[in-house]
Formats: sequence, C-alpha cells, structure tokens
Amino acid sequence: MDQLRIVFRTDANQQIGTGHFMRCLTLADEIRRSTADIWFVARELPMYLQQMLIEHGVRYLALPKPDTTTQSIDELAHASWLQTSQAIDAEQTLAALGEGSWNWLVVDHYALDHRYEKLLRKVCKHVMVIDDLADRVHDCDVLLDQNYYQDQDQRYLGKVPSHCRMLLGAKFALLRPEFKAMREKVKARTGKVKNILVFFGGVDADNLTGQVLEVIINLKLDVHVDVVIGQQHPQKETIQKLCTQHNYTCHVQTNRMADLMAQADLAIGAGGTTVWERFCLGLPSVCFAAASNQVHQLQDLQLAGLLFSPIHYEDPITFLFSYLKNLGTGFKLLHEQSERVMKLVDGRGASKVATVLRAKSLHVRLAEAQDASAIFQWRNHQLIKDHSGNNQEISWDEHRQWFEQRLKNGDPILIGELDEDPVGVVRFDISNHQATVSVYLVPESGFNGWGGALLIQSESWLRKHHPRVATLHAQVLPNNEPSKKLFAKLNYTLTANQPKFEFVKNVEACL
Repeated sequence: MDQLRIVFRTDANQQIGTGHFMRCLTLADEIRRSTADIWFVARELPMYLQQMLIEHGVRYLALPKPDTTTQSIDELAHASWLQTSQAIDAEQTLAALGEGSWNWLVVDHYALDHRYEKLLRKVCKHVMVIDDLADRVHDCDVLLDQNYYQDQDQRYLGKVPSHCRMLLGAKFALLRPEFKAMREKVKARTGKVKNILVFFGGVDADNLTGQVLEVIINLKLDVHVDVVIGQQHPQKETIQKLCTQHNYTCHVQTNRMADLMAQADLAIGAGGTTVWERFCLGLPSVCFAAASNQVHQLQDLQLAGLLFSPIHYEDPITFLFSYLKNLGTGFKLLHEQSERVMKLVDGRGASKVATVLRAKSLHVRLAEAQDASAIFQWRNHQLIKDHSGNNQEISWDEHRQWFEQRLKNGDPILIGELDEDPVGVVRFDISNHQATVSVYLVPESGFNGWGGALLIQSESWLRKHHPRVATLHAQVLPNNEPSKKLFAKLNYTLTANQPKFEFVKNVEACL
C-alpha cells in the first residue's frame, strides 16, 4: 500500500511560540493512526521540539539559517516571522524535500500565503492551510480556522479558491487525544474555586505568568495553584522560587495538561489553542491576549459569555485583580460557563480534520467488469463475512450473476483508491428518494481507519450523480462496533437497534 505522504511547514521560536507547532503535531499524530509518512519542515527548530518529533515518529527537515544580509520583501503583517522572503523559503523547502511527490502540504505560518503555496504545488498534490487571521490570500484545497468568531462565515470571502473546503469553528479544534479521553471523566464545575491553573503557553515572552502570580499572592487567596511553564520561559528560575515559597506547584514542560485542567476549577491563561483544551474539559477561564492575533478571538468569546477577558482598553492585571477579589460571588456564572463551553468543543477535531484530508486524497470510481474477481475475494474474506447480513460463503456463479445484473441496472458499486491502491467498497441501493448504503474496507490492506474518508467521498459522488436521493439508510449488526462508530461520526442518526442497528442521514448533513 502507498502511504499518505504529508509535509508540514511551520516554525516555533521565542517570537512565534510553540502553538503552531503543537497543533500541527497533534494533527500529524491523528493522521499517522492509519499509516502515513509525515515530515516537518522548519527553520531553527529548538532541540527539545526536534526530539519531540523523533518520539512521535515524525521526520524533520531543517531549512538553512537565515541570511541576515537579505531582507524580507513581502508586505504581510507577520513577514518578519519567516526571516526571509517567501520565494526563498519556497526554494529552500523544495530543495529540502528533494525528489518525489506528496499528497498534502499543510501550512501553518502567518508569514506564508498563496505565493508560497502555489510554488509548492510542484511537488504537493493538495494544500491545506491552518489560519486564524484571515489577512491574506491562500491557494489551498482545505482551510482550517478552529477559532470562534462572530463573523466566521464571512472572514475568508475572496481569500480562498471556490473549491476550497472550509473547516471553521471550535468543533475542528486540534486537541491531543488525552483531552478527549479526559472529557469522559469530568463534569461541569460547581461550588467554590479551590484550585487555579496558570498557563500562558510554552514561551510566555512577556512573563504574564509571573504577573498573575503576584496578583494571587497579594490577594492571599485560599486556593491551591498549579503553574505550568515551558523550558524556554525567560523567568523559569524566578517562577519556580515563587511557587516554592507559597506552596504552589510548578510544572515545567509537563505532559499532564489534561489532568491538571481536569483538577482545576478556574484557569488563567492566554488565548490560542489552549482555550479549546479548557473548553473541552469544561474549565472556566480568565484569558489575556498574549499576542496580537489573539485579541479578536478573545473579544468575541467574551461577548458570547464563554470566558472572562478584559476589553481592549482595560489593563489585564488590573482586571484580574478586580475579578479575583470578587471570586467568591461568581459560583453560578462559573457553572453556567462550564456547561456552555463543554458543548462547544467535543475533543474530536483532529479526527474530523484527518478524515477530510484522507477523503480529499481518495478517488472513487464505479466498479467495472474487471473488478468482479477482486470484489468476490474481498466479500468472501472472513473479516467481511463476520459483519455482513449474510455471513455465508458466496459462490462465484452467484456473485457473477449479481455483479453483472448491478452493472446492467446501473446500481452503483464504488471502489475507493489511493494512488491506484484499492481502499474499500461502497454500495448504494437506490429506491426513489432514498438509498441504503453498505461499506467495507479491503481486508488486510493496511487501510484501517479510512472508512470515514471512503464514505465521505462516496456520498459526494452520490450527490453529484443521483441528486434526487434525499436520505441515506444503513443497517449494522449489533456486534459491529466499528461501523456503528463510523456512521455516528458522520452524522447518521440511530433510529432503531433491534434486530439490527438502523442509521439514517440527510445527504445534506456535513461532517
């Protein structure tokens, strides 16, 4: 089997922080669950992040150190983040990638736009962009903006191609698996605030952590405080000393974020991806914009009552002092906020995005006469029979007659392929305005986890070629847990569970 080959272009340093890198790694981990060849391309990536890539089975390609004698010629607001021009960066990226082609280029960098993306299409079949600024034009097939904005549907008008698949909103937030797992164990917060979590990202160049600790110390709050900082924090030793003096717990570069958030009653931190981690676990929060790109995000979340944040003209530390001073009167508001934010983020964003990338990589085609033998072998494989309504061996004559009749009647049998390797089969039995769907992956092919992608592409084919079909129906045996999860994941509604599980979906429902 040909693996998906995906290259990520992102950076992480004192200026940029680690948020872009971490959300890319989260997506890379999710994609690798179903076998993929993943590479990261970055410039001067810190050694501890390089080590992290090695531990996650991701390969790293280092771009050359910037030439300080040349200046960026691009006009983008964050052009300095690239430390060179887009044209030079593209040239260096192509040189680093060398021979061969890639299924996807994933770009998560505020200093790159359509000029870079177009040049990389020489070796990349598809381009995905992760953005939340909406301040530049992109040449991409998928755009992910996992943030919450009041004008979400309008922000990228005229900035992406007409064919671009838009993944907008916190339901696509790229969260590590431990947050989804921990979500099953937590409930909406009630009662007094006994534990506060302070975390301002992996870098925190302005030492907001230290400023917040001074407020908590001066107020003499009767709470336990967990403080999380990164290895690169500019005041690491000072913060560790403060925590020791006041019996707070300082965690440096911890891998226990989900656990710490689950234990906390209130978080104080920055905007960005960490907001969605808190929301997933129902953790109320006070947030400050640690970077200019977080201002709009936090303002809209504050207006929606989803977190507490100073409005643009307020001093954040003064706001925090006032808020914490009156903390004892806000139990009801914290409980309401906790319930609301849990409904906004379910922790499955990375899985949803990975499914879209797999689906875009797949080609589905109608089965032809020469496919009869292969489908016969797949259908009679024990793994397929175990989950089939008819678990008996099918004879060749029986299969041949059935197959020829379907082709003659035009009843669609679709085969999904990745670079000509068969992934799976989808069959639609159409009657008037509805169709019954059955799906299976080619057994022992290595395409485990591709069922969602296969079904998405097949549904798209059906909408195009049979637009009169309004609803899809699926029947699943009670012991077929993978299929039950698959249909539920793709917005099929369970309508009955005896003697078989019955799922129904409106074909207009989206992922």
